[in-house]
Amino acid sequence: MLKVERVEKSYKKGGVFSLNKQDVLKNISFECKDGECLGIIGESGSGKSTLGRLILGIEKPDRGTILFDGKSVEDRKVRLGNLSAVFQDYKSSINPFFTVEEAIMEPLKTQNKGVEDNKRKIDLLLTQVGLDPSYKNRYPHELSGGEVQRVCIARAISTEPRCILLDEAISSLDVSVQTQVLELLLNLKRIYKMGYIFITHDIQAAAYICDRVIFFKNGQIEEISEIEQLNNVHSEYARTLLQTLLTL
Repeated sequence: MLKVERVEKSYKKGGVFSLNKQDVLKNISFECKDGECLGIIGESGSGKSTLGRLILGIEKPDRGTILFDGKSVEDRKVRLGNLSAVFQDYKSSINPFFTVEEAIMEPLKTQNKGVEDNKRKIDLLLTQVGLDPSYKNRYPHELSGGEVQRVCIARAISTEPRCILLDEAISSLDVSVQTQVLELLLNLKRIYKMGYIFITHDIQAAAYICDRVIFFKNGQIEEISEIEQLNNVHSEYARTLLQTLLTL
């Protein structure tokens, strides 16, 4: 489904006219299969969110390719309806002047279905993410953080994409709400048979939802491991990171 091949990315360091560059991603290659939940784990500043932006076509790599079914994700037509996203900052993910219904309606408009069909689907989506359909008339400021993130998830699955990128999507939520959202994501994955790219610094959340994980350090892949083999990781960094995160 998704193939990342020899991707590199750098940014100018020290101002617009500076010739100095900071390498953020270095020679990144991996694949994500249909229906797989692939975790990307790393400390802050490791480059994992930059990789997420490249996968979504928000930015372009300096070198290398990112393909979805053999076609570049830089082409909006390739991403449309196939790739979606849920971000950490749910407060800025939804227009504060939009009702819940208007927010979810945005991506549905790209499918050229009737207004009434879309409204019925919004009711279904809200039910599937654990919200009453009456929420469609509310504004973001009238919802809790967990409720807003559920709306963001409803919007992300509205076009029934084959893959959703979740960038620290639960880290801003209360611990009790995090578990609920993880359960929700697993249930939606079963319903829609879609894959996830789960970017996180939380190894426990990744172990709960992912099939495989990629350990990221300083813009490079340290190791890729099946969830069942986490106790047998080889790299010193992966072992240290696991030990640190599991003892928090």
